[in-house]
Amino acid sequence: MNSKKGNTPSAEGIAAAARAAIKSKTSPPLMSWNPPFCGDLDIRIARNGTWFYLGTPIGRFELVKLFSSILKVEDGKYFLVTPVEKVGIQVDDAPFIAVDFNEIEINGEKALKFETHVGDQVIASVENPIRVERDALSDEPAPYIHIRNGLEALIDRKTFYRLVEIGQHKKHDNENWFGIESASSFFPIIKSEELDNSI
Repeated sequence: MNSKKGNTPSAEGIAAAARAAIKSKTSPPLMSWNPPFCGDLDIRIARNGTWFYLGTPIGRFELVKLFSSILKVEDGKYFLVTPVEKVGIQVDDAPFIAVDFNEIEINGEKALKFETHVGDQVIASVENPIRVERDALSDEPAPYIHIRNGLEALIDRKTFYRLVEIGQHKKHDNENWFGIESASSFFPIIKSEELDNSI
């Protein structure tokens, strides 16, 4: 990472500033914070959702949850933001992992409520869509759900298998797709003919 040594706050400093700014349990108003960029911090979020600081896993869940609450993405780059400073961090894939979902009803309609490894909860909908990327070589699916403000969660394998079990075939963009329905929205996973050929 390109750090501005001497100018870049430490993880402890960022955490202290975040705690001072977040004095309630409501989400911090990140979108209204526009502090100066202070360089890159040696924090990395691995593909499995583990946070590392200086190459060592951050073992305190409360600290990971705090950092995740002040995470922001701009033009594909990730930052931890407080009212007075912004530092860049590295994210290997998505910053969150969706580890479970529940089927609920909203106004008589079925909806899927997801939970991340740091406790965020979102309903799959137009505002928080599910999308699936496929590896160009292995064709392995990588499913994601939007969490907030451009930040996504990678849906873990066991949760994705559960989603597939409740999937259905529907018309989407004049083609037959197998996908997931939630909150009156349909999220395509694979074309029906491709699914038939893979069985």
